[in-house]
Amino acid sequence: MLSTPPLVPELRLHLATEITPLWQASEAHLEKIGLPPPFWAFAWVGGQALARWLLDNPEAVRGRRALDFGCGGGIVAIAAMRAGAAVAIAADMDAVALTACRLNAAANGVAVETALGDATASTPDADPILVGDVCYERGMSERITGWLGAQAASGRTVLLGDPGRTFLPQDRLERIASYTVPTSRELEDRTARETGVWRLRA
Repeated sequence: MLSTPPLVPELRLHLATEITPLWQASEAHLEKIGLPPPFWAFAWVGGQALARWLLDNPEAVRGRRALDFGCGGGIVAIAAMRAGAAVAIAADMDAVALTACRLNAAANGVAVETALGDATASTPDADPILVGDVCYERGMSERITGWLGAQAASGRTVLLGDPGRTFLPQDRLERIASYTVPTSRELEDRTARETGVWRLRA
């Protein structure tokens, strides 16, 4: 159903309301047919923080071509468009997530481009690169942050929203904002998380 994320009430997203039953049922079913879990159905705290920062700092994307890497339901891409980006590309390896992203964009009166596949396989035609909450698994995080580091070294702005996940490379980051993001115990085992917006140093 259409809901407003607590930190970004300006936006409306198709989000799961019965979190645990949906996740368990979806994960079991999707595993059988070879699809990933429905990460797109939740407004994760890192994505909310980065979306909030973009709406409050529109100069970061105004008139620019932004990439929302691992977009999920597209909260960051949608915020970028609402903040004045010329184009927002929502990239994900999950085709269902991209469908949700397009539906969410339409619900907010904006259009986003979508890109299915592994964005790390190429050099993006975008700057800034926006990343919400992806550093929760070692192998994936190392591969992604390595690629992001190369993009930062080439002069692109790389911004991450993250609450300090285990594999966030904090020694390579500069915190530019902090938010207390309300959340659910079913998602985060607490009712709020301190979440940062970080700039990746070249």
